[in-house]
Amino acid sequence: MHTANGFTPDPPVRVNNYRIGCIGAGMIMAECHLAAYREAGFLVAAIASRTEAKAREVALRWDIPTVHATPSALISDTQCEIIDIAFPPDQQPALIRQALRAPHVKAILAQKPLALTLEEAKALRDEAAAAGKILSVNQNMRYDQSMRVLKQILDRRELGTIVIATIEMRAIPHWQSFLEGYDRLTLSNMSVHHLDVLRFLFGDPETITTVTRTDPRTTFDHKDGITVSTLTFPNGVLAVSMEDVWAGPREDGFDSDFYIKWRVEGTDGVAQGSIGWPDGSPSTLTYASRKTTGGKWVTPEWQTMWFPHAFIGVMEQLQYAVNSGEPPALSVADNVKTVALVEAGYRSIAEARTVRLSEIAI
Repeated sequence: MHTANGFTPDPPVRVNNYRIGCIGAGMIMAECHLAAYREAGFLVAAIASRTEAKAREVALRWDIPTVHATPSALISDTQCEIIDIAFPPDQQPALIRQALRAPHVKAILAQKPLALTLEEAKALRDEAAAAGKILSVNQNMRYDQSMRVLKQILDRRELGTIVIATIEMRAIPHWQSFLEGYDRLTLSNMSVHHLDVLRFLFGDPETITTVTRTDPRTTFDHKDGITVSTLTFPNGVLAVSMEDVWAGPREDGFDSDFYIKWRVEGTDGVAQGSIGWPDGSPSTLTYASRKTTGGKWVTPEWQTMWFPHAFIGVMEQLQYAVNSGEPPALSVADNVKTVALVEAGYRSIAEARTVRLSEIAI
């Protein structure tokens, strides 16, 4: 656990004794999940992927003792108590359902988006509840250090009544090749981080208005390239999330300026910062409050980063839920509300109007 100016940017590791079976051997598993798990002392028992050779390569790198030829074989391995899935969302539901049927599996960590449709996400939520199994979704931006400290500042009401919040992204995500086959791109796969973290900070919104344009700098067909979403909340907060996911030109020799910035203004103060992921540095936060800082800017600091350190908190909250019997911090029931918000954003795009979240049945 790290502390900074009385804040806790990284949660403590309370439980780390359940055996994990990892499905997937791509960038997010190899560079984030497994790096975080080693640092936290989590027990990774086995790995499988679409190709056994890639799984063996990652297993060798991270000293994982067992490699299975298929994800299905891994789920059947009775030593795997938690199934950690990093697989394309069109293939994820079948793996979740197999894990829900396995008596030895205590919990499942799924990737976002949980499924390609809201109806499928709702079905998985209900099937997990019926099976009595914990299903959690990896909304890892909630464990970004700047977002956690901001939440602590908000919970202490150091900024007073919140008026407006913004997230501005001008950076290039790791577009997995499987996304080229889907009809949804940015809102479902990148904006979902920001929409979910706005729910984490401010609660459930009342409305969303999303506009988009195709991005001529993206090399494959898509509908939602650049997206801008405006959210309103019952407490009056207005929030804007903008995703420019190409941020070019980007050729060698061009001085591109990549960043993700955020800002929250309240009646008694303001907080602002950056998400360090685009350049591999720690996220930042600085704030001033007439209540607690005398109007002077205060800048808590930490050395940990969103990638990979946030993935410690994500897996830890799941292990803690298994151990304690309490619901996970990242529950599937809560995630369905984020999927519904994404769905409402797509409806807003399609119908060119503001959509009330009450229109979306969950």
